[in-house]
Amino acid sequence: MPVKVSVIVPVYNPGSYIEECAASLLGQSLPADAYEVIFVDDGSTDGTPALLDALAAGEDRVRVVHQENSGWSGKPRNVGIDAARGEYVMFVDDDDHLGAEALERMYGYGVANGADVVVGKMAGRGRSVPVELFRANRPRASVEDAPLIDSLTPHKMFRRAFLDEIGLRFPEGRRRLEDHVFVTEAYLRAANVSVIGDYVCYYHIRRADAANAGIQRFEPVGYFKNLREALDVVERYTAPGPVRDGLFRRWLRVEMVERLRGRRFLALPDDYRRTLFEEIRSVVVERFGPGVAAGLPPVQQVVAAFAAADRYDDALAFAEWEAGIGLVAAPERVAWRDGLLEVGFAAEFTAAGTPLVLSGGGAPPDGPPPDVPAAVARVGADSVARFATGTADLLVRERASGAQYFQPVEVSREIVPVEDSGQVRLVMRATATVDPATAAGGEPLRAGLWDLVARVRLGGWTKECRIGPGPRKARAATRAAVTAGRVTLPYWTDRHGQLSLDVDRAAKRLGFSALGPEDAAVTAGSLRAPLPLHVTGATDVLLRFTREGQDGRTVDTPGRLAPGADGGALLEAVLPGAGLAGGTWRTALCPVPDAAVPRFLPLPLALRAGARTVEVVRRPHPGGPRRVARRLRRVLAALLGRTPKKPAGRGR
Repeated sequence: MPVKVSVIVPVYNPGSYIEECAASLLGQSLPADAYEVIFVDDGSTDGTPALLDALAAGEDRVRVVHQENSGWSGKPRNVGIDAARGEYVMFVDDDDHLGAEALERMYGYGVANGADVVVGKMAGRGRSVPVELFRANRPRASVEDAPLIDSLTPHKMFRRAFLDEIGLRFPEGRRRLEDHVFVTEAYLRAANVSVIGDYVCYYHIRRADAANAGIQRFEPVGYFKNLREALDVVERYTAPGPVRDGLFRRWLRVEMVERLRGRRFLALPDDYRRTLFEEIRSVVVERFGPGVAAGLPPVQQVVAAFAAADRYDDALAFAEWEAGIGLVAAPERVAWRDGLLEVGFAAEFTAAGTPLVLSGGGAPPDGPPPDVPAAVARVGADSVARFATGTADLLVRERASGAQYFQPVEVSREIVPVEDSGQVRLVMRATATVDPATAAGGEPLRAGLWDLVARVRLGGWTKECRIGPGPRKARAATRAAVTAGRVTLPYWTDRHGQLSLDVDRAAKRLGFSALGPEDAAVTAGSLRAPLPLHVTGATDVLLRFTREGQDGRTVDTPGRLAPGADGGALLEAVLPGAGLAGGTWRTALCPVPDAAVPRFLPLPLALRAGARTVEVVRRPHPGGPRRVARRLRRVLAALLGRTPKKPAGRGR
């Protein structure tokens, strides 16, 4: 079979991170003979070269190229391109990994849409990644109609013939931003760029030792010299005007203005901070016309104006004010309706921990603000004037991987006057709908923990925060739902009371412990009991009975959940007749019998079977020896001044 994709991985002293990277590459859904993996070892001095050679010896699709250290990733990637046999090449860093279907989906999407470049949805584990670009699939995108320029890392798929036709390769040597130069030219010269927004293809991982190349502090003079080369590419392939200004605005916003804002700027040593400011000022003055900064929101315009005017002290004072700006999202409603979770919240910005109060009315003046108080007033007036265009979103974010997905949301806006001050607060109220069957980009939520994150864009600020605190920490926010082949429980986290979803993991928090023998009944050979679960209709379940005693025999019987009068569910199961003769039988519920690995959730009920009758009793507690052992451990821990260890899995 012809090679469809060549995956190129520049490698330099990755340590153990190469193992997860390699595993994700070899575990792809694309057939093994349809792709190859080319590791280009750039002079690693750890045990990586031997590990890669051993991997290649056992895998026909793996090749390894060893070379002397070149100083950065450009040359290893170019060596990989020249060695590649695939129709497309895909760049992966040695401390990152791919989604299991990434190559198959990206290649298929690229071929279907005739794409020279395919951009797969990204997720960050401790790393920031573009968000707006991946709101939806974009089969045909360009820098003019999509925020492609927000994503300039090389972790994309490129048609190999396209790279050869235009002679595109990475700048080499000890330098920064070689990916900006490469990717920008690819965007501007591609016949088509396709963006996958409904499946996470690429996972950026922040190393525990913070050794990722892209997050190291840089030397400003060399960095902005390299940045100018990316600007040169834009000038080479665009005409003066709005498109060029819009592209330049990305570097002004991300690489310059954002580095001079809030805590990020304040955290730098003073001498480094001054050098950084001076280099940014030089680029702004030399390369950007008035149309570039004019397209920024006023908050960012203020910072750009201070930089252009060489007003370092004002930039620093404005950063001190901005450092106090945050976001809160107070929960207002968490409830199931017809299998969908409705999440309502009220979001507003804060200043130093209290609601942000802004001056309303009047259009913001033109020209640079004369001082920082005038800059703050201008930002406030503009935020009020543009409030109708502000947005609030809800994302569900997988805690383990960082994968995140936008949910449908309806937003209302409220301007709240502050008494006797002439100022106002800006409050956004949002109601989002989370469908566990489709919430992950059209796919069901995977088993695990998912955090609910509010994202608000207004006045030049884009802020995110968790929803909370809830009224009851470490408790269920509402009952769990059996839907989409999963048991999904909205709950408040232990530490901060923030809203999260537990998918197919919860047991104790489901609230079954409140069920007593008096709530259940055995009539006409059937067990009936109310359960705190949300179901949308008749739902088949499985009930397991386990006999107390030495034999521990189990008997399974089908059952059914139906919507109850109180919004919960009514469990009904026909007892297996003679199968329960004699003894006491513990009960457990399997809410999704056809799951790949069925889960049985203990119920606090037991059945005591006599010769002619069956009665419901409370489930027996653990045996005496186990209780004594636990008590003894607690006593010994107290005597020794130690804290007993909690079982794994707590404190979520």
